[in-house]
Amino acid sequence: RQNPTQNLNFGYGLTDQIKRKVFNTWWNVYSFFTGYAIADEFDPKRAPVPMAERQDIDRWLLGKLQELIRTGNDRLPEYDAPSLVREAEEFIDAMSTWYVRRCRRRFWRAKNEDDRDKLAAYQTLYEALTTLCRVLAPIIPFFTDKLYQNLVRSVDADAPESVHHCPYPQFDE
Repeated sequence: RQNPTQNLNFGYGLTDQIKRKVFNTWWNVYSFFTGYAIADEFDPKRAPVPMAERQDIDRWLLGKLQELIRTGNDRLPEYDAPSLVREAEEFIDAMSTWYVRRCRRRFWRAKNEDDRDKLAAYQTLYEALTTLCRVLAPIIPFFTDKLYQNLVRSVDADAPESVHHCPYPQFDE
């Protein structure tokens, strides 16, 4: 998130703060998702639950994701990565603090193939995680590709080989 035209005051305290606040939070959301998705045998290729049937919190998270995509589409052509990264940090925090914490019980319920609410929660968090990888791939290339490989390539051999081969997400009003 550092502007390349300004001096970078580098120190271990700053990197530890970013690691803890951003990367650990993101990794914890990813770990939460994958742990329950594996246990419940979540299939990301299942037909999506329509938006009208999803809870408000699902639509809220996907709306925040669209705002992040819009920022990426607006700021990256201008080489303004710091603006995108600041918004991505806010998105990661909101995804962890608001979405995952508020929806835990939806993931904790017993496995039931007919539970469309639980499926909607999985699909929402899966979309958020995979799209976040694609949005931040130009800025965080290795971390995003690692998550992409585990989230997408492990379940879909026909998916592009790398997150860097995927088209950049486009804003959807």
